[in-house]
Amino acid sequence: MPQLWELAKLIRSKNAGPFELTFDILFSTAEDFERVKASDVLTAQRFADLYRVPVERVRFFAHEGALAFKISIPRPAFSGDPDDTDVFGGQFHSPLVQLEIQ
Repeated sequence: MPQLWELAKLIRSKNAGPFELTFDILFSTAEDFERVKASDVLTAQRFADLYRVPVERVRFFAHEGALAFKISIPRPAFSGDPDDTDVFGGQFHSPLVQLEIQ
């Protein structure tokens, strides 16, 4: 089974303000996008589980026209807080990279 990084053109995370993270997962082909979408590996519940946030706090969008998924969640610590491990939010995407896609 391929991992998400093998099908996606881009997997990234970044700040969406000081209190939220946003994730973008983009694909080069409709075939790869549809394969991932059909696998149900990327869901609001999966993000809630991976990032330990309540599912009702996950904003999850699949955008077929853009061949992209966009997900936003609250940051575990606000940007710049002493407990913050990534002030720009650029490293939070790492748990997604190796998700196996059926």
